[in-house]
Amino acid sequence: MSTISIIGSGGMAAAIGGLSVKAGHTVEVISRDTVKARALDEQIGQGATTGAFRAVPAGDIVILAVPYLAVLDVVKQYSEALAGKILVDITNPVATDYTSFVTPDDSSGAQEIASVAPADAQVVKAFNTLFSHVLAAGPTEGHPLDVFIAGDNGQAKTRVSAFIESLGLRPMDTGPLFMARTLEHACLLSLGLITHSVKHSKFSIGVSLFG
Repeated sequence: MSTISIIGSGGMAAAIGGLSVKAGHTVEVISRDTVKARALDEQIGQGATTGAFRAVPAGDIVILAVPYLAVLDVVKQYSEALAGKILVDITNPVATDYTSFVTPDDSSGAQEIASVAPADAQVVKAFNTLFSHVLAAGPTEGHPLDVFIAGDNGQAKTRVSAFIESLGLRPMDTGPLFMARTLEHACLLSLGLITHSVKHSKFSIGVSLFG
């Protein structure tokens, strides 16, 4: 197993961190707010440590578990401290009307992150189609949780896929990083389902394989 660094202290950070510790990984929790970082460290339990904000993350895989409106600033602040790292973008750059995005029409949150990250950092989109409470609960019998990923670097996607599998989840590669835009649209799909048909967020979008 390995060390996974998580920048952020919200629900998704807690969900991914909790599953990671159960899988035997060491989790480094990092936040601008050291009080929140220590609280999440204690919540996750044994196998979790607290890292210093803007210091070089201990893990080769760094989960960017902060809101999209903050993530570009965070990546810029870290600058070369993220060189050579695999950056897992879990954000959804959804506008306040919940029907559009705050990114350019020809881009995605993941691509915008890649544009400000060090040149040798590899950005992989993942986890953005799952609600934190659904992820924290983990898969149920006969109902695997699919984690859709997108990225341009094959080795980085292989590493992230192996990490996802170690959590008991099913990685589903959707292609190059430009597919992150499609995965972000899946967030709008979920919001539409909550609003118009399902009426709650206790579900996940996945793939059924027949035959």
